[in-house]
Amino acid sequence: MNAYSIFDSLFDDMMGTNPSVYTASSRTPRVDVTADDKAYYLDMELPGFCEENVNIELDNKALTISSKECKEDKKEKNEKKVFIKERRCMSFSRTFTLPDDIDAENISAVFKNGILTLTMPKVELPKPKKILISAA
Repeated sequence: MNAYSIFDSLFDDMMGTNPSVYTASSRTPRVDVTADDKAYYLDMELPGFCEENVNIELDNKALTISSKECKEDKKEKNEKKVFIKERRCMSFSRTFTLPDDIDAENISAVFKNGILTLTMPKVELPKPKKILISAA
């Protein structure tokens, strides 16, 4: 696995296996993935969500970000007559394969202004060890 495997699912979507990712009616939140020398950063658009409705799990190198099924407030629905209803509650799930140089114990997440930002610090991977051959 190389350092760019986090992009695997994004490239799959762009190549046509899931073209709805980039449409306005998509149920899959859009992400930006960037990196510097210290960490990888994943920014996910989640307008209308709050941190209580978002779940982040790391299983080995598989990072899954999902939402709980949200339920509309029935009290509000009964009190108001609806003329236009374009916004709806939705759930989603996205899984990313992380590169080997992620410090899994120190991943952090911040949710602000409808953007979920994950900071995934890098660790230095062990260098290959050269084995010397001795003459018999």
